Formats: sequence, structure tokens, C-alpha cells
Amino acid sequence: MWSSRASGDGVSRRGDPSPEGLRYRLCVLCVIWIPVAQAFRPAVAAAQTPEPTVRVTFADAVRLAQERNPTVAAAAAAVLRAEGLVRQARAATLVQLAANITTTTLNQSIEFSGFTVTPRNSVTASLTAAMPIVAAAAWARRAQAQDARGVAELSVAETRRQVAFASADAYLTILVQRRIVESTLRARDVAKAHFDLASELERRGTGSRLNALRAQQQWSTNEGLLETSRLALYRAQEALGVLIAADGPADAIDEPDFSVPPASEDPAPGAQPYRADLRLFAAGQQAAERVLRDSSRDWWPTVDATFQPSTIYPAQLFVPQTTGRLLTQTTIPLFDSSGRAALRVERQADVEQARARFAVAAIEASSEVRAARQAVASGERTMAAARGAAEEARQVETITNVSFRAGAATNIEVIDAQRSARDADAAAATAEDQLRRARLELLNALGRFP
Repeated sequence: MWSSRASGDGVSRRGDPSPEGLRYRLCVLCVIWIPVAQAFRPAVAAAQTPEPTVRVTFADAVRLAQERNPTVAAAAAAVLRAEGLVRQARAATLVQLAANITTTTLNQSIEFSGFTVTPRNSVTASLTAAMPIVAAAAWARRAQAQDARGVAELSVAETRRQVAFASADAYLTILVQRRIVESTLRARDVAKAHFDLASELERRGTGSRLNALRAQQQWSTNEGLLETSRLALYRAQEALGVLIAADGPADAIDEPDFSVPPASEDPAPGAQPYRADLRLFAAGQQAAERVLRDSSRDWWPTVDATFQPSTIYPAQLFVPQTTGRLLTQTTIPLFDSSGRAALRVERQADVEQARARFAVAAIEASSEVRAARQAVASGERTMAAARGAAEEARQVETITNVSFRAGAATNIEVIDAQRSARDADAAAATAEDQLRRARLELLNALGRFP
């Protein structure tokens, strides 16, 4: 049941379900909400994201990422490991020296005709020098280890390229997010000015509460978008700080200049001499092919020579005090139950996989170059159109604001013009970012970045 109560105009509209009662409650709500929102807004605006601790240029960001990023350090450790494997393989084909000292204590000495044949305590010292004379498999493993070291070095180069591209992507993200923050801030300020005007007109009696509410809604919307864009900018700065191993967010301070080479300088399909990933795949294929070719050396005989001088103290009756032995040992593999044949099949499979990886990478590289060329051309046209649309939207916004002040435009037209100008600025910033990224991707596809 709706209740009624006497008031200054005779009837209270607190529980009145009529349109007049609804309008009355809406006005009361507006009177309460607007001062509260205006009082709360400074507290919201006071909350700002932390300032970046480092400001770098584009070139410095790429360089620092390649020098400091732990991912590059981990890849460099793989090169060190490969160098250790090369030394191990080389050592297996060179001279090996080993010394041996043996002390012997018997329960009693052995005597014959008054002479001590075997003393109770004796010391025997020997030196063993061994060297392979014929070791085809060991020689092959040494060459294979050198190939593995080359692959590890190319892997480091590919890792550095990936880290550099990631840092460039984060850098460009900062630029576009900053542009969006600036356009949103401008839209917020314009909406605030329109709200102030609508509030002033309402106080003068020439405006309406509805116009003031619409203006404040637009202002509040832009405040929320501004906070969201600032957070996105801060996250991009944090991402760049992580990539360059900085102790905090990093900011971008310049606009990169991507000089794109003409299409006439593009390499032939399948031939990308500058791309680190293709060089890595090619080196992996060559290393696998070498291992397959060396499979026949597993059947070669091996010949090892050993020289072993020794001495014993004290001297014994029937044993020379100093002796020397030269040994040669030849090992010929005859039958291994198809173990070496199975290993050759495995190596053949590795070669086929390496060839397939290189072929796929070469096809993708050529496709990336063509797609990047088209993206650059399309991005240039899109950016020109977006900039024109943004400029036109700003002019429409200015004219609409002037017309509203003169009474020739409505409040809705002003808000629509502000929203269109904000969206057009964001679209222009996005188009510029897409063009920058298209140029970066083209340089990356050509192997000319970094």
C-alpha cells in the first residue's frame, strides 16, 4: 500500500507511484548524488600509478635486454657446456697419462738360501701413457661436438633476437598506451568543461538537471577509461622493466625510426642469410647429416698404444727393479646384434626431422616477408585515414561545443561529438601502433632486426 504524508505542497511524493512522484524521487537522488560524486572525485584522481624508475631510448632498451636478460645468460651457459663437450671429445683422441703407486705388506718375507726373495714391505710405482692410434669413431665425435658448439652459438643469437623483439614490442606498447592516455585525458578535460558549463546553466535557470547528469555521466565514463589506460601503460612499463632487468618499471622516451628496405632487396624464397632462426635450423640439419655420415666409422677397428714403465723398492732377487712395457691393442667389431644398424636408423630420423624443420621455417620466413610488406602498405593507408578522421572529429567537437554555447546544438549532440572524438583519437593511436609494428615485423622477417 502506498502511503502519503502532508508536506509543504500538501502531499508527500515519497511513495507516489505516479510519473510526477518518480520525477520527484529522481530529482532528490540527483541532488544527493552529484555533491557526493563531486566530493569523491578528487580522491579518485589523487590515486596515480608509480612513476617509472628508468627511462630508456629504443636502442638502449634493445641493447639492455640483450645484455641483461637472464634468458640470454641461460642460452650462453649452453655454449659453455658445448665447449666442455668439445674438450672432452678432443681429450679422448690425445695422450692419457696415469700414475700408480702400490704398497705391499706380507705377513713375513720369503727367503731362499739366505737371500730375501720377496721382502715383507715393498713399494711399486708405475706410469701409464696411453694414446689411440686409430680411433675413427672418437675423431668423428670430436667433429660432431664442434658442430654442436656452433649450433649452441646460433641458439644464443636466436635467443638474443627473440628477447630484442620482445623488448621492442613492450616499447611500442608503451608508446601506444601513452597516446591513448593522452587522448583519454583530453576527452576527460573536455567532458569536465562541458559539465561545468551545464552545471552553470542549470544554476542560472537556462539549463536542466538532465543535461547536467548527461554531462557528468560522460565525465565519469572518461575518468574510468583514463584509469584503465593508465593501468595498461603501467603494465607495459613493468613488462619493459622485466625484459631489461631493471629494478622497477621502465619508460620509453623516443620514437623509433624503422627504416624499411625496398622490396627489390628482399632475398629469394628460401634464402634468408640474415635470419638467426634459419641459420640455426640449417646448422642443426648439417650437424645431423654429419652424425649420419659418421655412422660407418662405428665399424672401423680401433688401435690403442700403451707404454708402462715401473719400478719396485726394495729390489728383489728374481724381479728386475725397473721395467718397461709397450702394448698395442686392436679391437675389431664383428657382431653387435644390429645395435649399430638401429642407431643409424635413429640418426636418419633425426636428419629427416631437421630437414623438415628447416623447410617449414624457410617457407614461413618467405610468407612472413610478403605478409609484412602488405601490412606496411595497408598500415600506411589506414593511418592516413585514421588521422584524417581524428582531425575531422575534433573539428566537429569544437563546432558542436561552440554551437551549444550559442544555443544552436543540444546537449546530446555535444556528448556524441565528444565520444566520437575520443574514439577517433584512440583509432588513430591504434593505427599508428599497427604501422610501427608492421614495420618492425618486416625488419624481423628480413633478419635485419636487431
